[in-house]
Amino acid sequence: MRHVSLLIVILALLSPGIAGNDLPLRIDAPPRIVAIGDVHGDLSATRRALRLAGAIDTNDRWIGGDLVVVQTGDQLDRGDEEQDILDLLTRLTREAAAAGGALHVLNGNHELMNARLDLRYVTPGGYKDFEDAVTVSEVDSLLDAYDPEQRARVAAFRPGGVYAKVLARRNTIQIIGDNVFVHGGVLPEHIDYGLDRINRELREWLTGTGPTPEWAEKRDSPVWARQYSDEPDADDCATLEKVLTRLGARRMVVGHTGHDDITSFCDGKVWCIDTGMCAYYGGTVQVLEIVGDRVHRLSED
Repeated sequence: MRHVSLLIVILALLSPGIAGNDLPLRIDAPPRIVAIGDVHGDLSATRRALRLAGAIDTNDRWIGGDLVVVQTGDQLDRGDEEQDILDLLTRLTREAAAAGGALHVLNGNHELMNARLDLRYVTPGGYKDFEDAVTVSEVDSLLDAYDPEQRARVAAFRPGGVYAKVLARRNTIQIIGDNVFVHGGVLPEHIDYGLDRINRELREWLTGTGPTPEWAEKRDSPVWARQYSDEPDADDCATLEKVLTRLGARRMVVGHTGHDDITSFCDGKVWCIDTGMCAYYGGTVQVLEIVGDRVHRLSED
């Protein structure tokens, strides 16, 4: 029934109610937030994390009510079920909004890599997975540079492609109440540049209406930075403190850097939620729950 899932994505793209340009950087805090880290092409891990959060039932339907879920990026690469994951998250975004809740799906470095046609982490199944997503033209100079089995995925994710437009309907950085969510990390230079500008420029590039943002290529970009997640030292924590103060926030929640368990650094000012839950890494399914001032991890174990 893949054609049904693709129809859901197409209808979502045509719907004016959830246009990417309508996504604010800041929203008020709900009673309960749950954050989910990297899932890397593992549909089972994605479903299990959403169920652990109390977001979906056994039929993958939203039951979270006013729950707000944030997935901090890296749905793509290393696994074979990426299209199903993207389609599921697209549908749940609509269902959550209709129920008074929200699902905020962010872009990570692997989403940007695919849009840049950096395919080094794509599995053979990941190429095959998108063969039914697009019609590959026989006359296309860009696609001609790729092996035939790669062309459908390239067509789907290149800027302006059907799944690049799905990625475009997201923020890269999301602030909910006093919580900052981002895949890698927000640094002072990102604030100077403009967080709204970062979100807007990425959307424009992915839709094919703007150039590749210069910051997207940098190792210290919001989707690549590891200063707060890879054993941060005192200087890193001091930088984080300055960033949070400037943003009027209490904590930052990031993925990108794997840990055995959800881990906090800098006196609880950063929470690292990538537990390698996908099959490629074999880690545990854990999510981060935020209820008011209370922050703790939920685990299947």
